[in-house]
Amino acid sequence: MTISYFRPNTIYCGDCKEVLSKFPDECVDLIYLDPPFFSNKHYEVIWGDGYELRAFSDRWLGGINHYITWMQERVFQCHRILKRTGSIYLHCDIHANHYLRKMMDELFDSNNFRNEVYWHYYNKMHDYRKKMFPKSTDTLLFYVKDEKSDYTFNLLEELREKPIKQLKRKKVKGRMVNVKDEKGHVVYRIRDKRVIDNVWRISMLQPADRTQRYGYPTQKPEALLERVINASSKPMDIVLDPFCGCGTAIAVAHKLGRQWIGIDVSPTACDLMERRMRSLNISPNVVGMPLSEADLRKISDTDFQNWVVKRLFGRVSARKSGDMGIDGYTFEGNPIQVKQSDDIGRNVIDNFETAMRRKKATKGVIVAFSFGKGAYEEIARAKINDGLEIKVIIIKELIESRDAQKTL
Repeated sequence: MTISYFRPNTIYCGDCKEVLSKFPDECVDLIYLDPPFFSNKHYEVIWGDGYELRAFSDRWLGGINHYITWMQERVFQCHRILKRTGSIYLHCDIHANHYLRKMMDELFDSNNFRNEVYWHYYNKMHDYRKKMFPKSTDTLLFYVKDEKSDYTFNLLEELREKPIKQLKRKKVKGRMVNVKDEKGHVVYRIRDKRVIDNVWRISMLQPADRTQRYGYPTQKPEALLERVINASSKPMDIVLDPFCGCGTAIAVAHKLGRQWIGIDVSPTACDLMERRMRSLNISPNVVGMPLSEADLRKISDTDFQNWVVKRLFGRVSARKSGDMGIDGYTFEGNPIQVKQSDDIGRNVIDNFETAMRRKKATKGVIVAFSFGKGAYEEIARAKINDGLEIKVIIIKELIESRDAQKTL
């Protein structure tokens, strides 16, 4: 086991199963995980800066058993690295929460189950065409590593609004009466905290939100993570999110004075997390970002496109569905097409030419691992006959170039 691989205040790019396998036993105080739901949806996302686009799917073709097995392998690692005094919150929805509860009972022991917390987001629009009650809750399964340990738990929460003024009362001869001071004035007490129950009424983020929104489809509000972290950790404890997405958990953990670790399989997500943490005046360690050609061949096509376009100091196309052969634009506004493949042929160049004409562009860039003879011949023909100037860039050049702008 490589203990030195474990470093608080670090963003890890990779499958959390593999990343966590390199962590030592019992090294984390609190885990919040919000994995892809078993909802058969396809999400397409434009990130908050308007340039980066990430598409991901939580569609599990193998069915619920495949999904639970996939989850079990990762939650097993979470159990191993969680301290004996630690807690874990698994965020899920109606599609698989009963299956996940059974899995958690087996891995953590049902005796260590504490609560089924219901997040009630009261501001979601309902589709009235559906003959069902509006869905307005997600579930957080709250477990501890060992119920007999002195695990951290705070039942009270400070009120965000002004403190509540309450009459002070006492029982006199079997009935409650107001307490008065020696001058006969009614005595009040100020309540600035409240007991948290297992129904959390917190609004979900709306697309128009400009204070927190990063464009991530399943992004959770900071208030939700504040409650989890305040309830089950102390200052300087280590908080882990193994499906960190846009980094809400680690951002909130930092604001609350905790150490943190964020993991995500997407390089695009990890890049966003890094920028989000830098906006909070912290320079995080970043481990596992794709650096070699072999790394780039393994990542998703969308993350690959993002890496290439960003490397060229460009911006990703805002229309991923039906982008008509354009994956991004250079700083000057010229179309970019990205292919995560070798030996690009004449047909790909033909299609890119069509896309360029549609955009009324005379210059363009196409990037791939390698190009065939037919591609170079078509590029030469297009320049002579049609006045289209297409720049070819090989991935190896992008990796080796210290200034990617020089390749343009």
